[in-house]
This record gives sequence, structure tokens and C-alpha cells, in this order.
Amino acid sequence: MRVRLALAATALLAAAAAPLAHAGGADGRTADPAARHADFLTVDSAGLLGADGSVTLSGTYRCLDDSAGPVFVSSTLRQQDRSVGIGGTRAVCDGLLRTWTNSAVVKDPAYQPGEARVEATLMQLTPQGDLGLPTPGFLAVKDAGVTLN
Repeated sequence: MRVRLALAATALLAAAAAPLAHAGGADGRTADPAARHADFLTVDSAGLLGADGSVTLSGTYRCLDDSAGPVFVSSTLRQQDRSVGIGGTRAVCDGLLRTWTNSAVVKDPAYQPGEARVEATLMQLTPQGDLGLPTPGFLAVKDAGVTLN
């Protein structure tokens, strides 16, 4: 069951996170750090580019409850007409402020130093139906400008 859940999580992160990030999240909530008792997400203003084509993005998050299913922080990097998913991190939902870091190696054409946008999503996979197939629920979404260095 865990293998199926992990495979489904990877597919759902790539397919579902980016379109809903544009819409502001499935439930319309925003990532507001001032809301002490709510799920939220931030994106650091700088991303790192490695000589090998690697990209590293980071930020912070808080989520309160993962008892219904695992929670992940996914991120998509956009620069000009290029958009690529950059990793996915399993979140710990204990109400504490935590950091996330996602990395991926992006080959030709590689990202360039300078301005870009990051769409980050705090997403929970909840088993549904008789087969227990995971369905994504969006806890927080953040679209932010970053500088790639």
C-alpha cells in the first residue's frame, strides 16, 4: 500500500499542483504566516543553481494535521517559457514552523541566473473510495518571485 501511495503521490504532485496553484488553491485559502493556527507556506527569495544543472528551492511551512494522509511540499520553477517541477518534500504536520528544501537536476536548456517564479504547494493525499486511491487536497499555495544565483 505504501508503494502505491508513494507512486500516486509523485504523479499527483506533478499533475495537480501547478494548475491549482494558479487558481489560488482549491479552497481559496492563502498562505498567511500571521494566521498562527492555520496551514501556511512561504518561498525563500533566492534559489540556488549548481554547475551540474541542479536547482534548489526552499522556504518554510506549517501544517497542523496529517492524520488523514501524508502531506507534501511540491514546487514548480518558471523562468521565461520554461516550467519544471523541482522535487517534493514530505511534510511533518505538528503545528511547528518547519523548513522545506526541494532539489532537482534540470538539463538542457538549463535555468539561468536571474529572476524566476516559484509555485509551491502544501498538499495532502487522502485515500478515497474502496480502493483507497489518494486524492489531493490543497492546504496552502504560494506563488513567489525568486532570484536564481
